[in-house]
Amino acid sequence: MTRLLHPHVEQRPGGVPVTTPVYQTSTYELPRTPEAAHIASAVAPSGYYTRYGSPNNAEAEAMLAGLDGAERALLLGSGMAAVSAALLSNVRAGARVVAQTNHYTAALTLLRDVLPSFGVDVALVPQESLQDAVDDSVDVVYAETPVNPAMVLTDLAAVRSAAPRALLVVDNTFATPYNTRPLDLGADLVVQSATKYLNGHSDVTAGVVTGRAELIDRAWETARVLGPTCHPFEAWLLARGLRTFPLRMARHNASGHAVAEALAAHPRVAAVHYPGLPTHPQHDLARRQMSGFGGMLAFTVESPEAALSVLQHTTLARNAVSLGGTETLITHPASLIFAHGGTADTVDAALLRVSVGLEEPEDIIADLTQALDHR
Repeated sequence: MTRLLHPHVEQRPGGVPVTTPVYQTSTYELPRTPEAAHIASAVAPSGYYTRYGSPNNAEAEAMLAGLDGAERALLLGSGMAAVSAALLSNVRAGARVVAQTNHYTAALTLLRDVLPSFGVDVALVPQESLQDAVDDSVDVVYAETPVNPAMVLTDLAAVRSAAPRALLVVDNTFATPYNTRPLDLGADLVVQSATKYLNGHSDVTAGVVTGRAELIDRAWETARVLGPTCHPFEAWLLARGLRTFPLRMARHNASGHAVAEALAAHPRVAAVHYPGLPTHPQHDLARRQMSGFGGMLAFTVESPEAALSVLQHTTLARNAVSLGGTETLITHPASLIFAHGGTADTVDAALLRVSVGLEEPEDIIADLTQALDHR
């Protein structure tokens, strides 16, 4: 058994591997010196215990911090782990939080139910007027832009100006750092679901918080207690996906715009919700705040029945939640996305959401067109 557990492995010829290997281990042997205690007390050590960090996490975190222009990044097991760590590490009983009425559904549950149960005062206000509802008495402002599913924007610079003392946390999942850089607009922390565009291949669940080093250290301490680990293989896959991130986003931007324009011209489409279209009510804000408009859009047809008909007749676009992968996805938010959010009655049942993938845009347009034309 000892020989089985300790096989002799010959040193492979050659140099350092070009691609970082997966460190598929839960723990690391430590030196038998005082250095071990130093490693154990460090923030996010990459060679101590995998709940604390790993070499694969450290590589992905360095890449993610660079994308956002941040001092540090913290990689976690999901987007909601990132949201939770960012907020829970910065509120206490009696703190005042202002957020939008429109957010990712689990984030709404955290804001509406969980934080108030800890004695945190949370006010939810209309997204478009968030800057009018904040002032110097606010401790934390939580924003998301663009928001799911109707692609409404938050004016981040205006919010920062209205609440200069508050900690500003921004969910940038839909826009990504390719199209919006919240830290440059005054945000203190950025959270993203790395499951989406950052990974880009629909095969990883992960989340990331980026920002100043002291804030990331604080978020890491919260995550260390709650335990939302991003495991080494997921971190390795994410790092692999990040290597093509700019190339993928350029394609998502171009195809998203082309699909939005085609849908806007279709007679059975009542409205297209896409910040890149001049008809979007916040198009001017989008042009100021975004360098590109992404691959996410929603469109409204004449009735809920027509929406379900389109959903049933697409052949290339797949009926699935999530977003940001290589494949085009279509979903009916009123019946799927908000199933646990308690806000389905506020979502138009005639609205469909599309995550435009990397297929040829002509093929995506043809598929949506034939589904719209089906009688």
